[in-house]
Amino acid sequence: MTETPLAVQQQEVTLLELVDRVLDNGVVLSGDITLAVADIDLVYVGLRALLSSVGTIERGGEAAADA
Repeated sequence: MTETPLAVQQQEVTLLELVDRVLDNGVVLSGDITLAVADIDLVYVGLRALLSSVGTIERGGEAAADA
């Protein structure tokens, strides 16, 4: 018995719309890189970045202060 795949709705999004959505909602990027030789960790780099507009951060701060 084979299952039929669910229909995937595709929507074209311009770069401007994508940037607007990211800045309006905010995005957190995180990653870790470890450089190792012979199972000995030599360098560890951790990345944490927040991409958002100033207005979104201010709204988030006001909501946290009200709570």
